Amino acid sequence: MSAPPHDPMTSAERRAGMSLAAIFALRMLGLFLILPVFAVYAEGIPGGDDLTLVGLAIGAYGLTQACLQIAYGAASDRFGRKPVIVFGLLLFVVGSAVAALAADIHMIIAGRVLQGAGAISAAVTALAADLTRDQHRTKVMAMIGSSIGLVFALSMVAAPLLYAAIGMSGIFWLTAALACAAIAVVLWVVPAAPPVPRANGGRFIDVLRDGQLMRLNFGVFALHLIQTTMWVMVPVGLVAAGLPMPEHWKVYLPAVLLSFVVMVPAVIVAERRNLMKPVFNAAICLLALVQFGLWLFGDGLLPLALLLTLFFVSFNVLEATQPSWISRIAPAHSKGTALGVYNTLQSVGLFLGGLLGGWLGQRFGAGAVSLVCGALALLWLLLASSMTPPPVRAVPAPERA
Repeated sequence: MSAPPHDPMTSAERRAGMSLAAIFALRMLGLFLILPVFAVYAEGIPGGDDLTLVGLAIGAYGLTQACLQIAYGAASDRFGRKPVIVFGLLLFVVGSAVAALAADIHMIIAGRVLQGAGAISAAVTALAADLTRDQHRTKVMAMIGSSIGLVFALSMVAAPLLYAAIGMSGIFWLTAALACAAIAVVLWVVPAAPPVPRANGGRFIDVLRDGQLMRLNFGVFALHLIQTTMWVMVPVGLVAAGLPMPEHWKVYLPAVLLSFVVMVPAVIVAERRNLMKPVFNAAICLLALVQFGLWLFGDGLLPLALLLTLFFVSFNVLEATQPSWISRIAPAHSKGTALGVYNTLQSVGLFLGGLLGGWLGQRFGAGAVSLVCGALALLWLLLASSMTPPPVRAVPAPERA
C-alpha cells in the first residue's frame, strides 16, 4: 500500500496534542501518587486495618468513572467538550479535598468516589479527535498515552519521597492543585474546539450495534484488565526476585523510557505507511507473548525487567492507536458517546483486573494469572484480525492558530 504524502502537523495540532496530554498527565499523576504508599498509610487510620476497605478506597475511583464515562461523552456531544471537561475537573478537585480532610477510611472512599465522578477521559479524547486531522490523530493519542506512562513512572519514584515530606493529606492536596492547573490548561491553552454536529445527539444504541466499535471496546477492556491484573502480581514478583519495594522504580522507569524508543517509530510507521492494522495486531501479539513469558520465565529479576519493557511497548502502541481508530470510525454526532462507551469499558477493565488478579493469584498462583491474561490477549487478537482498518481521509489543515 502506498504511503500518503508527507503532511506535517500544524502548530494548532501540536498545541492541541501537548495541552491535552498535559491535562491527562496532571490528573493521572495525582491518582498514581497514592498507589505505592496508600496501603501503608491506611494501617494508621480508623478502618484501615480492613483490606477490603483499603482495596475499595483504591478501586472506587475506577468504578464510579466507569458508571459516568458514557454520560460525560454524550454530554460533550450535546453541550461542548470544554464545559464538560471543566465540570469534571472541578468534581475531581472537590473529591481530592474530601480525601485530604478525611479522618478515616470511609471518608477517603467518599473522596475517591467523587474523584471518579469527574470522568473526563471520553470528552478529552473526543476533543483531541475534533482538533486533529485523521492522518495525525494517532500521534496526538500517542502524546496522551506517553504522558500517562511517564507520570506513572514518575509517581513510582516521587510518591515515597512526597509521602515522607508532606504525608498522605499533602498528596491529596497536591492532587487537587494539579487538577486546578489542568483547568487552567483547558481554559487558556487548549485551542478553541470546532462546533460539534448535534442534530441527532449521540445515540447509544448506534454504538452498541457497530461491530467494529465494539471490538475496539473489547480490546480496551482486555488491555486494562491485563494491565491491572499484572500490577497485582508484578510487585510481589520483583520482591521475590530480590528487589525491595522502594527500589522498584529502578525497573519501572527504564522499562517505560525504553518502550518509548520503540513505540514512537511504530506509531509513525503505522501513520505514514497506512499500516495501522498490522502494527495494531503485532502489539496485541506481543502482549500475549509477554503474558506467556511471565508464566514461563517470571521468577528472575532480569527476565521480569525485559518482559515489563516489552509490555510497555505493546501497551503504549495500543493505547495510542485504539482511541485514534475509534475516533475515525465513529459518526461525528456520536463521537463523544462512542468514546464514552470505550472509556467505560476501560474503567471496568481496571476495576475487574484488580479483583481477578487477586482472586486468581490467591487460589492458583501467579502462573494462573499470566495464563488467563495470555488467553484473553489471544481472544482479542482473534477478534481484531477480522477488523477493517480505518481509511485515512486527508482533509485541509485547520486554520485555527
